[in-house]
Amino acid sequence: MRLRNKPWAVKLVHEHPESVIDRPDPSLKIDWSKRFADISRPLEIEVGPGKGKFITTMAEKYPEKNFVALELQMTAAGMILRTKLAKELSNLQILCGDAANIDAFFSAHIASKIYLNFSDPWPKTRHEKRRLTYKTFLQKYQTVLRANGQVEFKTDNAGLFAYSLQSMNNFGMNFDFVSVDLHNEKEEVLAANIETEYEHKFAAQGNPIYALHADFGVK
Repeated sequence: MRLRNKPWAVKLVHEHPESVIDRPDPSLKIDWSKRFADISRPLEIEVGPGKGKFITTMAEKYPEKNFVALELQMTAAGMILRTKLAKELSNLQILCGDAANIDAFFSAHIASKIYLNFSDPWPKTRHEKRRLTYKTFLQKYQTVLRANGQVEFKTDNAGLFAYSLQSMNNFGMNFDFVSVDLHNEKEEVLAANIETEYEHKFAAQGNPIYALHADFGVK
């Protein structure tokens, strides 16, 4: 969902180049060692974080990891930045760019996890290639992830979930966890789950949340 433009958000992003990389040149790899105090920490990426509840909560909960919020919309990037600054999350960077260039922004095998939370379902067949679980995106994730890296995916859209299962299966991915009703899973699963804004809203309405964790096996 596209957010309404907020001038303050754009202004905030421009004032903090140390925290936000704004639409970088895809032909140049980003040197993440200059963005994080300790690049040896596990790196986790959320693609399309929206307002950022999930990624900022993760960064706060796991200070021993580095996180990147890859977000196309400048307004959303500004909202994430506002929370980052308020909570002093030095282990979170914001990358304002297109997810289609994820393998250009990150070196090969640099990340341990990629999160896809409540992505646009692009339900029309002619838009299939835009879905973040389409095979070309999976190929890019495989390049960016380490050998034991995972893709974690959540959605409220049954059609997108079914499509993603099939797409990942056809790509040869291994499923470590699959749920068609995440919020009614075992207590240990619920304890580990960090909600997004959309997730909280949809679950409160009684809608099931679909989730899966998958990896690419040995490269």
